[in-house]
Amino acid sequence: MRHFLALARTGSVRAAGSMLGVSHSTVARRVEALEARLCVKLFDRHRDGYQLTDAGNEMVSGAERVEREMAALERGLAGQDARLEGPVRVTCTDPFIAKILLRALAGLCEQHPGIELELDADAKNLDLSKREADVAVRALVPGASPPEHLIGRRLAPITLCNYVAAAHAAQLDPERGARPARWLGSSVHRIVRELVASSSYPEVPIWGTFESMAIMMEAAHAGLGFVMLPTYAGDPEPGLQRLARPDLRHVADFWLLSHRDLRDNARLRAAREAITAAMTERAALFRGEAEGWRETAPLRHELAPGAGAPRA
Repeated sequence: MRHFLALARTGSVRAAGSMLGVSHSTVARRVEALEARLCVKLFDRHRDGYQLTDAGNEMVSGAERVEREMAALERGLAGQDARLEGPVRVTCTDPFIAKILLRALAGLCEQHPGIELELDADAKNLDLSKREADVAVRALVPGASPPEHLIGRRLAPITLCNYVAAAHAAQLDPERGARPARWLGSSVHRIVRELVASSSYPEVPIWGTFESMAIMMEAAHAGLGFVMLPTYAGDPEPGLQRLARPDLRHVADFWLLSHRDLRDNARLRAAREAITAAMTERAALFRGEAEGWRETAPLRHELAPGAGAPRA
């Protein structure tokens, strides 16, 4: 059923194999064996991939029901595991948060060698119900709360700030009317436009498209423009400095999320405690109040346009 659903969702044996961590030939063999057992054709093979037949389409809902039941059974058993050993699958939003989590969890793994850490640093929402991850650090807008089937703890605010590369500050300084003063853009164009419009420099144009914070920071270092970044990424970065009007804005909060069925799992409970301690210790960094940046404008509370609760 897992192989069937993976192929139904991706339309490609290679993509399905990557999703399941097996070879594409394994996916093809398992699906062919399922078709032989059921004496029905579930997929039509085309040059550009696999397409569900009518029978395959009818089977999807039942297979998904089996998948949910098996996931619930697995979570129930895992939730009773009192051992401090086994896999701990953690997902977070970006590599900057991943560095903090790695430092926090390294001590746990050293103390308990039987724990095996898996860390995914990507903004995509892995499904906690299907145990694609055990623990997630995700962003929710202020005032939002996680879905009822998850346990959640608010960890730290996400505070945006305006930065420019120190080496290029003079020519890019919007206070001096410098040219080419410009904001660096990202792939979420609408959000960037709204943030710029509500900033201290709404008249400054947006230029370029940069897919990640890391790439955007490199573009800023290269003198291509100035940029809005979370303080947890921008303040520690050598060579970046805040603009004269940094526009500190509280746009979201980091939450620690896990499925309720896994509340009592010993190794996951220990991982959650380690992550909470690490994020709490860096509260000043997340608020934009880290040492060296105290003489700044007061923090404004503002919702990030388009932000919301994670899929669970």
